[in-house]
Amino acid sequence: MVIPVYDKNPVHRTPVVTHALIGLCALIFLSGPASGLNPVYGTGHQHLLCEQARYFAHWGVIPDELWHGRLPPTGLDLPAGCTTPHFRKTPFLSVLTALFVHGSWVHLLGNMLFLYVFGDNVENRMGRLRFLLFYIAAGYLATYGFALAHIHSTQTLVGASGAISGVLGAYLFLYPKARVTSLFPFLFFLPLRFPAWMVLCFWFVLQWLASQTTRPGPGVAYLAHVVGFVFGFACTWACFHRTPKLEPAHATQGDLPP
Repeated sequence: MVIPVYDKNPVHRTPVVTHALIGLCALIFLSGPASGLNPVYGTGHQHLLCEQARYFAHWGVIPDELWHGRLPPTGLDLPAGCTTPHFRKTPFLSVLTALFVHGSWVHLLGNMLFLYVFGDNVENRMGRLRFLLFYIAAGYLATYGFALAHIHSTQTLVGASGAISGVLGAYLFLYPKARVTSLFPFLFFLPLRFPAWMVLCFWFVLQWLASQTTRPGPGVAYLAHVVGFVFGFACTWACFHRTPKLEPAHATQGDLPP
């Protein structure tokens, strides 16, 4: 696991879209049942679990539903004792809504940290509108890629991880030599600065290995990360390989060589 906390790669204008995405995800999480802060959803443990399951089923992606249409009420994977929810849902649009829903504080903060560190530079390079469209496209492709590998799964998929993985892939192509300060849990969270290509390739390898060893079921959708990352890198290469790269300032004394 690698936790990026800062990149030495200044931006030239305010990353409005990146900040808006972070703010919107945070606002939706705080107003939802997973935050535990909205009294509308109650405070009892079992009741709150049921509310969360219904909320995720409504706004999240269910692979079986995405490929085969609307699930019957008995097809929803709900905790024992929870009543079946009744709502209208368009599976294709659920991919979009799922990008703004997160399952826990750790899920939200982790995703938003990656988007904050890497999103601003990619947005500056692509432009605001193109970055927004790219972000949504990466999220859709990552979600469909995961769902294709789990077409009969009734587990709910939520979170911006697939879209943010696309941003990481774009960053790798655009700024491979940018210095990224990261924390490594297996090194007692020691902050170290490496070139972006080392940090992001290490992160990608971890996601790929996890996607090959993780069994289907509740947990992290590592395959969505892999698909989003590959799409982000390939799409950015296709759009920018003929234009000069805007590398950040030269390394300062004490940095590791690229």
